[in-house]
Amino acid sequence: MASNLSHSTPATRAVGAHSADVVERQSAEVLKVSTRSRPSAVAGAIAGVIRDSGVAEVQSIGAGATNQTIKAVAIARSYLSEEGIDIVCTPSFIDVAIDDEERTAIRLLVERR
Repeated sequence: MASNLSHSTPATRAVGAHSADVVERQSAEVLKVSTRSRPSAVAGAIAGVIRDSGVAEVQSIGAGATNQTIKAVAIARSYLSEEGIDIVCTPSFIDVAIDDEERTAIRLLVERR
């Protein structure tokens, strides 16, 4: 796996969710993608997590990182299709804390179809 991918436990909420709304959490491994992440390396990580648990969460902040993320999901889908596994992703916005500052990130929940 590339060194610019990190894993963490998400402590996020859906942006725009009402305070009464509860965001249901699945036990998805979180992969964080940067602009410098190699899509093929991220794709391998996504495919590995999908094979192991069936669900992966991929987070990115900014256009460049989100572009790398989308390419990685497309590549992961081709990797997994060779094994008869199809995936879908559900995009959403989340708030994440970085250096004690709230940022809005794109969250892709990648799951088996």
